[in-house]
Amino acid sequence: MKNANYAKLTTGLIFVWFLLSLAASAKHLFRTNPDQPPLPLGLAVLIPIGIFLVWAAASQPFRQFLLSLNPSTLTYVQAWRIAGFVFLALYSYRILPGHLALPAGWGDIAIGITAPFVAINLANPRFRKSFIFWQLLGITDLVAAVGMGVASRLINPHGIATDAMTLLPMSLIPTFAVPLFMILHFICIAHARQWHEQRSQVIGKPLHSTAL
Repeated sequence: MKNANYAKLTTGLIFVWFLLSLAASAKHLFRTNPDQPPLPLGLAVLIPIGIFLVWAAASQPFRQFLLSLNPSTLTYVQAWRIAGFVFLALYSYRILPGHLALPAGWGDIAIGITAPFVAINLANPRFRKSFIFWQLLGITDLVAAVGMGVASRLINPHGIATDAMTLLPMSLIPTFAVPLFMILHFICIAHARQWHEQRSQVIGKPLHSTAL
């Protein structure tokens, strides 16, 4: 399958994924009892990431398509995470607990603000390590936010619940935005690894003298 066909396929899959998340949220399929772990929400985060990783590992043409994407553009997309101020607003109205809203909010804001700078200045082989480090920071922020949400009842059993994250529109964050942003981070890191391999190949080639 050609890259153009993969582009159409993945665009369609992302659109269907969004609609499924929207429909499931509208039907309250992600809601759980306060004394139960949010298993449906956790699965909604993990399943798309798992499908992506298996697909990328099993299909070389798909990997080639992913490496044809522009890492700078993919990094720019992370700027949407500046909308993390919503977590802070919900915390101020006591709709979300602080141990979830504060790190998730400030972490997303930090990634969103710095994304354009990273996309313009660091998305190239010269700054490969810094580029990877920023991507890892973005992944850490997402993992920490999901972890805090899942463990919220264990952290403070009698505190503010995280039910708002299972209802529209907030439910689209863990069920669609978080796994999508995570996948974009993975693709960018794969690009950076390729930069290293290409540089190693160039360094390893013998130099040929040119006759004068």
